[in-house]
Amino acid sequence: MRSMKLFTETLKRVFLRKRTLLLLLAVVGEGCLLIAKNSTYFAEEIFAKHLYKWFAIGYSSITGLFPFSFAEILIILAPFLLIALIAGFIVKLVKNRKDFLYWILTFLLNAACIGSVIWFFYSFGYGTCYYRYPVSEYFCLETRPSSAEELADLLAELLDNVEEERAQLTSFDENGVYLLPYSTRELGRVARKAYVDFAEVYPLFKGHYPAPKPVIFSHLMSYTEIIGIYTCWTMEANVDVDITGYEIGSTMCHELSHLRGFMREEEANFLSYMVCMNSESHDLRYSGLMLALSYTMNALAGKNMDLYLETVSEHYVPGIFTDFRAQSEYWDQFKKAEIVAEVTNELNDNYLKANDQEDGVESYGRVVDLLLAKYRKDHGLD
Repeated sequence: MRSMKLFTETLKRVFLRKRTLLLLLAVVGEGCLLIAKNSTYFAEEIFAKHLYKWFAIGYSSITGLFPFSFAEILIILAPFLLIALIAGFIVKLVKNRKDFLYWILTFLLNAACIGSVIWFFYSFGYGTCYYRYPVSEYFCLETRPSSAEELADLLAELLDNVEEERAQLTSFDENGVYLLPYSTRELGRVARKAYVDFAEVYPLFKGHYPAPKPVIFSHLMSYTEIIGIYTCWTMEANVDVDITGYEIGSTMCHELSHLRGFMREEEANFLSYMVCMNSESHDLRYSGLMLALSYTMNALAGKNMDLYLETVSEHYVPGIFTDFRAQSEYWDQFKKAEIVAEVTNELNDNYLKANDQEDGVESYGRVVDLLLAKYRKDHGLD
C-alpha cells in the first residue's frame, strides 16, 4: 500500500508540471492528419489555405530573419544535444538514488514532450498537406497517359524555348558552361520576387516568402544527392548551392512551393517550372526550362529511344549539353561514396511512400504528366 501511495505521489509530482501540456500538441497534429486523410475538403479549404498557410507565414517570418539555416545547425548539434541530455539524466539519477522513480518518469515525460513537439510540426507543417487537392485543379489541367509522340512534341518545344532563353544569358566560364551572374543569396531574392509576381496571376500563392537558405556544408550535402530540402520544424527552404549553377534557381523555387503547402514532389517541380517561367529573370527562366527539359528527355528516352534521338537531333542545342556534361562531371566526384546516396535515397523513398506517395522517389518524374497536360491545354489539344 505504501509503495502504491509513493508511486501515485511521484506521478503527481511529474505530471502536474506545465510541460505536460506539450503532449496535447501531438493530439492536435495527429487529429488534423486523420481528418485530412478522410476529408480532402478539410485538407484544402480549412487546413492548407488557412491553418497551415498562416502558421507557415508566421513561423517562417521569424526563422527567415536569419541568413543561416536553423535546420543545418540542428542537424550538426543534435548528436551533442542528445548525448548531453542522456548524460545529464544519468548524473541526476546517480545523485538522487532515493528519488530514482521520479527521475525515470521525468526523463520519459521529457522524451514524450520532445516527441510530441516533433510530431506536431511534422503533421501540422508537412504531412497533412499531402491530402489537399491536386495542383492540376488550380491550373485546370487534365493529366492522363500520353504517347511517345506527345512527349516528343513537348520535348521539341522545350528545346526550342531553352535555346531562345540561353541566348539571353550573359555568364559563362571558359568552357561555355553557364555560371550564376550573381551570388546565391541574390538569386534567392530573385526567387522570392518570382513568387510575388506569380501570386499576382494566381492569388492562391499570395503571402510572405522567406529567402531560401544556402546550406553552408553544401558539398557534404551533395553526397546524399539531395539538392534541396524543406524542413517543417524550422519552415526553411534549404538549398545545396555547390551544385551546377543552372540547377540552383529551380531548386529554390521547388522548395519554396512547400512553404505554401504543396508537398507532393511532382507538384513542387511543376510549380518551380511555372514560377520560373513567369519570372522576368532569364537566369531563373533558364533554370526552370532545364528542370522541365531533363525530366522530359528522360521520359521520352525511356519510352522510345529512337524518337528521342530524332527529336534531339532536329532541335539540337549545343549549349545545354555543355551544361549537362558539367552537371554529370560534378556528380562523378561522389561516386566513390555511393552508399551514402543509396541509403538517403532509400530513406526518402520510404518516407514518401509512408505519406501515400505510392511511387516514392519516382514521383519527382511525374512532373512530365503535368507538363504534358499544360502543353495540351496551351495548344488546344485537350
